[in-house]
Amino acid sequence: MTATLPAWMYPPRPTGWEADDLDRIPDLPRHTELIDGALIFMMSPQRSWHDRVVRRLTAAVEDQAPDGHTVEAQMTVKLSKSSRPEPDVVAAVVPYDPNRTCFLPEQVALVVEVVSDESQERDRETKPFKYARAGIRHYWRIEDEGGIPAVHSYELDDTTRSYVPTGIHRGRLVLTVPFSIEIDLSALAR
Repeated sequence: MTATLPAWMYPPRPTGWEADDLDRIPDLPRHTELIDGALIFMMSPQRSWHDRVVRRLTAAVEDQAPDGHTVEAQMTVKLSKSSRPEPDVVAAVVPYDPNRTCFLPEQVALVVEVVSDESQERDRETKPFKYARAGIRHYWRIEDEGGIPAVHSYELDDTTRSYVPTGIHRGRLVLTVPFSIEIDLSALAR
């Protein structure tokens, strides 16, 4: 017996999937990303640590973001016609819109990826490269160091269009860019 794939798994055109297709595909699994025209699904179960860090970090960033910023967990960013990744946390300089399904790079002040076993390569290599090329100024990568989050912060170098490290934050995160923020990192995973 041959299993048939759902209709949505077949690209709508010979050139493959495009960023705007994510808004039109019925029954698409949650947390589906588009990277270089390929649909990426979250196939493995997410660890409780990851979920807790994302939820608490989103709340902390939202509490400290200046007026005019919208902070969302797991909202896609349309980087190009063929890439629409879903960062774990996004802070954008736009008003809240209840009908928004994605942000544009020029709206985004910060993207955050919380690294999991399943997403290591994308979070450490693929996504930072694409975020930088799209002009997103600030990127944080959060690693699990014995159950405590460690934040690796980066800022865009305009000359090279790549990220340069600005610090590794353990215990407490204190930054002035993209806006003033202070977070007790150990509280994110308790």
